[in-house]
This record gives sequence, C-alpha cells and structure tokens, in this order.
Amino acid sequence: MARRVRQADIARQLGISQATVSLVLSGRAGRDIAISPELRELVLRTARDLDYQADPVARSLAGGRNRLLGVFTFEPVFPVGQRDFYHPFLVGVEQEAEAQRYDLVLFTSATDGAGRRSIYRSGANRLRLADGGLLLGLEPDREELARLVKEQFPFVFIGRRDVPGAELSYVAADYAGATAALVGELFARGHERVCLVTGTTELEPTVDRTSGFASAHRAAGRALDPLSVWAVEPDGITAAQLRARRERGVTAYAVEGVADDRLVAAFLAAAAEAGLSVPGDASLVVLGDVGDETAARRCTRFAVQREEMGRASVRLLIEKLEAADPATVSRTTVPCVPVPGDTVGPPR
Repeated sequence: MARRVRQADIARQLGISQATVSLVLSGRAGRDIAISPELRELVLRTARDLDYQADPVARSLAGGRNRLLGVFTFEPVFPVGQRDFYHPFLVGVEQEAEAQRYDLVLFTSATDGAGRRSIYRSGANRLRLADGGLLLGLEPDREELARLVKEQFPFVFIGRRDVPGAELSYVAADYAGATAALVGELFARGHERVCLVTGTTELEPTVDRTSGFASAHRAAGRALDPLSVWAVEPDGITAAQLRARRERGVTAYAVEGVADDRLVAAFLAAAAEAGLSVPGDASLVVLGDVGDETAARRCTRFAVQREEMGRASVRLLIEKLEAADPATVSRTTVPCVPVPGDTVGPPR
C-alpha cells in the first residue's frame, strides 16, 4: 500500500522548508507571511502532481481549515419521539453543507458518566476535530456553551439560547412575531379574552411566544390578567378547567406547539369532554407545528421553517469561519409561515 504523501516530501522535492509548504497549503501564505506568487503556485502544482491529500485531524490540530462542520445534539436524534422534531433541521444542514462543499461530522457518542451528552466528555473539546460546530438541543448544557464561547470556538446554535455571561451566535425562529400575528387575528375576530397555554418549562421558545402574546395585547389595547397565561402540564388541562374559563369569558386559546404535541392533544380532548366545540365555543390557534396529521390539517397555526433554519445555520457558521474574527457574535431570525385551518371563528 502506497505511503501517504506528506508535506515533507513536497518540501524535499522543491528544496524548501516544510514550514513554507505548510503556509501555502493551509492558505496562510500571503495573509500571515509574504510568499511570492510564483513559489506559491509551484508548491500547489507539486502537491497536485504528487496527489497530496491533507490529513484532516492534523490540519485541525495545527489550526488550519479542513472543510468539516461538526453537528452535535444535546439529546438523541434518532429515537422516534425526537426524529420528526430534529429531522428537518438536519435535512437543511446537509443540503446547505453539500451546496457549500463542506463535509459533516455527527458527534453521537459523547456522553458523560451520568449518561448526559457532553462536548467535553474527556475534558477536551471534541468538536475541535471540525472547523466549527452546529449545535442543537432543547435543554443544552449552558456551562458547556459558555466554555465554547470562552475558548472562542466558532459555533452556531440552531434556536435562540441565552447563557449568562456569554453571547452566542444562533439562528432563531421568529416565535414572537408569529405569535403576535395569530393572537392579533383572534382579537380582529372579536375575541376579548384569549388564553395562552404553555408548558411549565420556561425555555427560550416559550419566552418568545409569551412576548409575542403580550405584544398582541398591547397592539389591540387589551390588558393581561391572571387568566391570560396558563402554564400547565398536559394532564392539567381538564374539562372542568375549560368550562370554568369559558364562564369567565375566555373564548379563544393560543396553545404552544412543542415537540411532542401533548399540549394540543390534551386541549382538544378536554374541549371534547367539556362539550365545547372548536371553533364554535372556543377558537384555537397553535403556536408552532403539529405532528398529528389530522390535527395539523385542521388547526390554524404557524409552521417553523426548520429546514431553512438548518440551511441558515450552515451559512452563518461559514461566514464566521471566513470572518477576520470568527468569535464575532452573529444572529439570524427566520420567519415562521402562517398555516390556515378551521379552528378560528367569531366568539359566541
């Protein structure tokens, strides 16, 4: 089996130093140190003639670029419960990486002793095998994100994430704007009291939806009250609760669409048990995607452009890698798409 051609072989053939060859092949010639165009072209031509192929790990360790993007998820991607949520992001990432002529490395086995996924499983940043990282996860390890920022490792999080004391680059869905638009539609239909139904874990998407909900109230001249926001687990949405809220004037609901659809399913089941028709007795808008196909066809909602978020994250990361300072914070917001349904009507 033929031995891999090394930079030392190119240097020996040309009678120059290996350091000079390294500068040319890493792309730093002319940027960090002046090297004549003639010598640069001679090194590149010789490398092609000898069929030189860079060792990606060695190049990464040396601080060069190897056109590899690492993909890391803080939760498993492939179990059925997560597959539909993560799959569109990964499709978009793959499409854009291919278009940009980058390869992807999926980090899947980096778990710590407690079974949690960890970028620093062995104490070192495993993502450094790649030029930069694309990170996903509903509940990431924020200490690890802060550590990446401190190391100035270039990465983009898919989804807005806040980390105390650290500024992250991310691609976010415009949950606030999309929520404000749907709730504004309810007010335009004549509803006076609208209830926002969210989960009990206050992650950034929930914060953004709540912000959009409040914004719609301000725009319509409505005031928030104790019944306006209902943070609840799915089993807490009961027929009795819906009947009680109906008696107190709530005629419309904006239900958070989350990865497992349980809030939407619980609301529809409780409304049916309470004898409340949708949209006759209670209008419904879903703030996000719905996995159940029957409910998805029916519900008035907005869709998160997950594939586009994946594509945008690759573009943003490559921009960071090519910037003078890859540590510069960059952020992009992707609009959500309204999806018409038959769950909104006038109050009665």
